[in-house]
Amino acid sequence: MIARGDLAVEIGYQRLAEIQEEILWLCEAAHVPVIWATQVMENLVKHGIPSRAEITDAAMAERAECVMLNKGPYVAEAVTILDDVLTRMQAHQVKKTPQLRALHSW
Repeated sequence: MIARGDLAVEIGYQRLAEIQEEILWLCEAAHVPVIWATQVMENLVKHGIPSRAEITDAAMAERAECVMLNKGPYVAEAVTILDDVLTRMQAHQVKKTPQLRALHSW
């Protein structure tokens, strides 16, 4: 599970995206399923309107096997939108293959 809030506390916000990417690559190489968690689509689930950042964040979850949503009155709408975003992103992933740079301790 990539719990990004806890991860940011441990490594700092500056490296969060980089370490998320490394975790995704390592888990993919090891055939370990990944859960993308921590406030995914939070505004949408609670208020019915997603922020732009939430849509971009949800798009990054395309490489995870599971996305965790919190409870809220708009959870059904969130699932529908998340499905649409992930389906569209999946079509783009075949276009490029990110390269993982050498791992170094921080």
